[in-house]
Amino acid sequence: MLPFRVQFDHPWWLAALLLAPLLYWWSRRSLAALGPVRRWLALALRLAVFAALVLALAELRLLRTSERMTVVFLLDQSLSIPPQQRQAMIEYTNAAIREFRRPQDQVGVIVFGREAALEIPPFDDDVQVPSQIESRVDQEHTNLAAALRLAQASFPEGAARRIVIISDGNQNLGDVLEQARTLVDAGVGVDVQPVYYQARSDISVEKLALPADVRQGQPFDMRVVVENNTPVTESSDGRVSGTLRVSQIVSGQPQTISEQPVTLAPGKQVFTLRQQLDQPNFYTFEAQFIPDDPAADALSQNNRATNFTSIRGTGQVLLIENHEQPAQFDLMVEQLRAHDLDVTVRNTDQLFTSLAELQPFDTVLLANVPRESFSDDQIQMLVSNTEQMGAGLVMLGGPESFGAGGWTNTPLEEAMPLDFQIKNAKVIPKGALALVMHASELAKGNYWQKVVARDSIRSLGDQDYCGLLQWQGTDRWLWNHPQGMVVVGPNRRKMLALLDRMTPGDMPAFDPSLVMAKRAFDGLKDAAIKHMIVISDGDPSPPSGGIVQGLINSKITVSTVAVGTHGPAGSAELKKLANATGGKYYSVTNNAMLPKIFQKEARTVSRPLVYEDPAGFTPQIVFPHEMTSGIDRALPPLTGYVLTTVKANPLVEVIAVSPVGGERQNNSLVATWTYGLGKTVCFTSDAGARWAKAWTTWDAYGKFFSQLTRASMRPAGDQGKFTVTTDVANGEAQIVVTALDKDDEFLNFLDLGATVLGPDLKPRQVTFEQTAPGRYVGRFAAKESGSYFYMISPGPGLAPIRSGLNVSYSAEFRDRATNEPLLKLLANLRSRGGSAGRLIVDPDGRGRLEGLLATDVFRRDLHLATSSQDVWHLLLFGGACLFLADVFVRRVSLDVSWIARGATRVYNRLRGRGEAAPATEYMDRLRSRKAEIGDQLEQQRAATRFEPAGPPPAGDALAEELPDSPLPPVEQQPRSGGISAGEPEAESYTERLLKAKKQVWKNQPPGSEGNN
Repeated sequence: MLPFRVQFDHPWWLAALLLAPLLYWWSRRSLAALGPVRRWLALALRLAVFAALVLALAELRLLRTSERMTVVFLLDQSLSIPPQQRQAMIEYTNAAIREFRRPQDQVGVIVFGREAALEIPPFDDDVQVPSQIESRVDQEHTNLAAALRLAQASFPEGAARRIVIISDGNQNLGDVLEQARTLVDAGVGVDVQPVYYQARSDISVEKLALPADVRQGQPFDMRVVVENNTPVTESSDGRVSGTLRVSQIVSGQPQTISEQPVTLAPGKQVFTLRQQLDQPNFYTFEAQFIPDDPAADALSQNNRATNFTSIRGTGQVLLIENHEQPAQFDLMVEQLRAHDLDVTVRNTDQLFTSLAELQPFDTVLLANVPRESFSDDQIQMLVSNTEQMGAGLVMLGGPESFGAGGWTNTPLEEAMPLDFQIKNAKVIPKGALALVMHASELAKGNYWQKVVARDSIRSLGDQDYCGLLQWQGTDRWLWNHPQGMVVVGPNRRKMLALLDRMTPGDMPAFDPSLVMAKRAFDGLKDAAIKHMIVISDGDPSPPSGGIVQGLINSKITVSTVAVGTHGPAGSAELKKLANATGGKYYSVTNNAMLPKIFQKEARTVSRPLVYEDPAGFTPQIVFPHEMTSGIDRALPPLTGYVLTTVKANPLVEVIAVSPVGGERQNNSLVATWTYGLGKTVCFTSDAGARWAKAWTTWDAYGKFFSQLTRASMRPAGDQGKFTVTTDVANGEAQIVVTALDKDDEFLNFLDLGATVLGPDLKPRQVTFEQTAPGRYVGRFAAKESGSYFYMISPGPGLAPIRSGLNVSYSAEFRDRATNEPLLKLLANLRSRGGSAGRLIVDPDGRGRLEGLLATDVFRRDLHLATSSQDVWHLLLFGGACLFLADVFVRRVSLDVSWIARGATRVYNRLRGRGEAAPATEYMDRLRSRKAEIGDQLEQQRAATRFEPAGPPPAGDALAEELPDSPLPPVEQQPRSGGISAGEPEAESYTERLLKAKKQVWKNQPPGSEGNN
C-alpha cells in the first residue's frame, strides 16, 4: 500500500488526456522517417510531456497519512485549586508522557489562569514538566477558552491532535464549551481529568450592601453578608471566630469606623451597621473579616468586600496643578470658593489612581499641567469620566499645557474642542528631534528604548521633523537612511511601525552618531529648534571637542539620559555634553521614569506653539455664551496663549479669540463642546500667573472663571423619585430601578438606558426591560473584579442617575466545588472523524496515579492526519526536461555500434582469444556497396551533355571562370572485383569538361572572339 494518495484541485483538466490517442496518431505519421527505436522513444517522450502538462494544470497534490500523535496537556493554575492538587497534576502529566508516548509522538504543555501560556511547545521527545511552573499567569481567574485557543494555535501539522484538560472546570472568563466545539469540528480530541477538592474551611465576605445614594444627614443601614463554609464534623461544630472590620476609604487609605469580634456559625450571617453622612461626597466603604486562626480560612482573597454611595450637594470641583510650580492658581481657587463652588486642589505627584476617586467631582480642571505627569491609564480615566459619566473637563493654558505640554496625540486631545497641533506651517516654525539610542545593555533595554521613542514621536506635531539613530555594526538611521530626518505628520504611522523592528546594539563611540545627527540638522533650513536626546550607559568613547563645538555652532541642544548598566547610573561625559550644548542631564535609577523624561524632552521641540506679546493684546468675544453672561465684552489684555487649531466640527463653540498671533483657526482663547455625556472647555491662556496678570485686578475675574467652571459641570437637575438597587450573581450584575412620579404613582413605559464603565474602562450599553409597574431591570456581565460605574438616563427633563457597584473579588474565590457537569460535557464531545473523549478518573475513586494511568491519552482513535504537498511545479520541470529529451532523440543520431565492438573485445580478451580478424562477409558487403555507388555516379556523368549556346568566351573571361591551378583529380572508386594495374585510369569529370571546352574553341571561325 502506498504511503500517499493523490488529489487534484482542478480535476476537469484530466479530460484533456482523451486527446492522447490523437497526439499518438499524428506523431506516429510525422516521425515515420526515424528508425523504429528512435520513433517509439520519441513517441513515448512526447506523450509523457503531454501527460505532465495536463497533470500540472489539474494541480496534482500528494496526500500523506501520518501515524503521529500530538498531545497537549492544559494545566489549570488558578488559585481555586489547592497547591497540592496543582503539584499532583504535574506528576500525572509526567507519568502519562513516560508511560504512553511513542517515539514519533509530540507532547506540549500549556498552563492557564486568566490567560494561557505555552510552558512547553509540542516536541517529539520525552519532555517532563518542571515541579515549579516557569510561565507566569494571573491566577485569580480561570479562562479555559483561552487555553483551548492557544492549544489549537500550537498544534503542528502532520499529526493527530488531542487535548488533555486538567481542571476543576470553574471557568469565570470565556466560553469553553463553544471553543471546544470548534476544536472537535476540526478533528481535535478532548480528554478531561477533573480536579476534585476535599472539603475546606473557608470564610467569605459576600456583600457590603449600601443604598446607591442617600440624603444628607439621613441615617442609613450598611449590611455586611458573611458566609462560613466550614464543614461540620463529629469533632468540630464548624464555628470560626474573628474580627469584622468596616472602614471608609479616604484618598485611597482606609479609616476604620467599626471593628467588632464575631463568631460565625456555618452558613450565612448578616451584620448591620447604622451610619449617617453629613457632607455631600462620593463615599467608598470596605468590610473585612480577619479570622483568629488563619488555618481556619482556606482563601484570604475573598475576605473583603467594597461598595460606594453618594450624597449630592453643591458643585464639587477638582483642580490639578503642577507640583513643581504650586500656588499658581491660588487666586482662581479662592474666587471659585467665593462663588459657592467646593474646590479640591491636588498636585500632580498625588494624582488619582482609580475612576472611583473622580466620582465625587462634577468637573476636573487641568491647570497648566504637562502630559508626562499622567499615566496612559489616568488620561483614559479623565476622558471616560467625561464621556461616559458626564463630568466636566476643563484645560487651562500655560507654557506646559495643550501641545506645548506634550498633550498632542493623546485621548485627551480627542476629547477637547481644539486640536493641540498646528497644521499650517506658515503660522508656526518647525522643530526637529533626533533620538540616539544606546541602552541595549540595560535590563529590557530594547523594550524601554522602543517605549521612549514611541512616546517621543507621539508628542511631536505634524510639521516637526524626527530621526532615530541606532548602532548595528555601524551607526545607522532607523528610517530614511542616510538623510535620517523626516516630517512626522505623513510618516508617523510608518515610524511607529518601524520601532517594532528596532534592534540597537552596543555603540562603541559617540562621535559618528553625533556627526550624522549634526549633518541631518544642518540640512533642515526651516527648523527653528534642533534638539537631540541621547540615552546611554556612558560606555562609548566620549565625543571630541570639535564635534561638541560643531553642535554648539549649529545651535543644537543635547539632553542626555544616563542609565546604570555597569554600576550606579551616572556619566560625567554625558553630563558634560548636556551642559555644553544647553540641554539637560538625567541620571535614571528607575526605568519606569524613562517615558516621562522623554515626553518632557520632546516638548522642547513644541516651544513655538506658545505665542507671547509683552505689549499685550485685547481678547475678543465672538460668540455669546453662558460663560460670558453679564460680563463686559471689553476683556482685560493678555500677553500670551498657546496656539491650537479649532476642530472641524459644527458642535464646537469658539467664544473668545485673540486678534494677534495666528490665523482665525489657530487663535482661539475660549472654546467648548459636548463630548459624550459631558462637556469639555479650553482656555488657552493662564489664570494670572504669567499671561493674565491684568486679569487679577479685574472685578469680573471670579465671575468669569466660576461661570466657565459651572458651564462644564455635570448637570444637577431633579432626579425625581427613582430608587436604584444592584446585585451581582454568577458573573452577572443586575440594576433594578423603581420609578415614581411626584404623587408617588408608578411611572410606566419609560425608555431607560444606561452606560456602564467596567474595570477595563471600556463602555458598554445596558437596556432596561419593564418587569412590573414602575419597575425596570437591566443586566450586564460583571465577571471581572473591580468597580463598575453607570449613568442611567431616566428621560427628558430629568438629571442622569449616577451610581455603581463593586465586585470585590473574582468568582475564582466563590466556587468551592468541581464543575463536574461541564467537564463531562467536554469529555463527551466527539471529534470529527474520530471518537469521543474520555473522562480520566481513578476507578476506585481515590485519585491514585495508577488509576488515572489506566487511560492511554496517546491512543489511536482519532482521525489520522494528512499532509498535502503540491507537485505541479515538479511536473512542469519534469515535462520541460522530457521535452528536451524528445528534441534530442528526433534531431541527433548516435552510432552506438562501438559499444558492441568494445564489449566484444573485452569478452575476447577475457577468453584469451586476442583481437579477432575482420569478418570477410562484412568487408564484402562494404565493397559491394561501394561498387553500387560508383555505378550510379558513372551513369550520372554519362548522361551529362554540354550544348554550347554561342561562341566561347574570350580568354580573359575564361580565366576568370577557371582557377589558375589545376583542380585535384577525383579519386575513382574501384569497381566490384577490382581494377587491373595495367589498365589506364578513367578520366575524371573535370578533365572531360575541360576537353569538351577546348574542342569547342577549336571549331570556332577566326575573328569570332571579338564578338563575345
